[in-house]
Amino acid sequence: MDASHEDLFKALLTEKTLTLDKVSPLLLFGTHDAHLRRVEATFPGTRFSARGNTIKLRGPAPAVKMIERTFDELASIAGRSGSLTDTDVDAVLSHVTASGPEKSAIGEVVLYTPSGGIIRTKTPGQSRFVQAAHRSDIVFAVGPAGTGKTFLAVALAVAALKRKKVKRIILCRPAVEAGERLGFLPGDFREKIDPYLRPLYDSLEELLLPEKLAAHMENHVIEIVPLAFMRGRTLNGAFVILDEAQNATALQMKMFLTRLGVASRAIVTGDVTQIDLAGPARSGLIEAQEILADIDGIAFVYFGKGDIVRHRLVKEIIAAYDRHMPSQA
Repeated sequence: MDASHEDLFKALLTEKTLTLDKVSPLLLFGTHDAHLRRVEATFPGTRFSARGNTIKLRGPAPAVKMIERTFDELASIAGRSGSLTDTDVDAVLSHVTASGPEKSAIGEVVLYTPSGGIIRTKTPGQSRFVQAAHRSDIVFAVGPAGTGKTFLAVALAVAALKRKKVKRIILCRPAVEAGERLGFLPGDFREKIDPYLRPLYDSLEELLLPEKLAAHMENHVIEIVPLAFMRGRTLNGAFVILDEAQNATALQMKMFLTRLGVASRAIVTGDVTQIDLAGPARSGLIEAQEILADIDGIAFVYFGKGDIVRHRLVKEIIAAYDRHMPSQA
């Protein structure tokens, strides 16, 4: 690089000093500065210098701006939860690099939990999902495992119930593995269906106090049922969620969507790469995307691998399977 080009390159660089006054640098940087190095590696061409509670940045202005946003968000997460995981760092970096230097809707608050935590969007896909749920009465959330579809759907339902926008919550799943013919399984009815509905209970238990959840279940304010048990119902003033919808048949999907009554809302979640339907039955989730795409008031939100917020290895596992079985991706 000759002198004139070097001077021009230097002129395009910017410097910024960040002061960490809301969280411990040790927590934010990670063990042996692992989090700091992860951020630095994401933005080649930038230089970091961390000392005490300050970070000096030098690099292209857009990159420095994104790095500043990254540390602001990581500090917010660490301050709220008292910890910062590799998954948190990857989720924030995924969003910041996807959305660019300007701020977007990441971090939108969905619900305050009884323990004092805050449920917020962490990725671009999650942000689009929550915004669509605010605008549309029916939302389809489609994408791979680990993107937070079910958990966010349940959080949106609980938030709507707390704000008295709905009177009750109905959660359902197809019990495909048992063919929805549960008689051959041991135990009473509840023991037969609980394994298929357990993920919905898990989400609710994170979002409501045990005594409040028990009271809502006893009073039928919250119901968790197999999809087949939705036939014949008309649901007014309800927030209805169909989870694992890729395993609903076309007829079941139509049945579910036509249960909605006055002042009701619905979220349908699913992953079309994990269809368990046997025989010639076609997934109602795939067909719904073709039939309902142009109806006003129905929104489709698609999650990608960059929206995965579980353990960092989940993203790599899904990518590896996609490479091995591309026809199912």
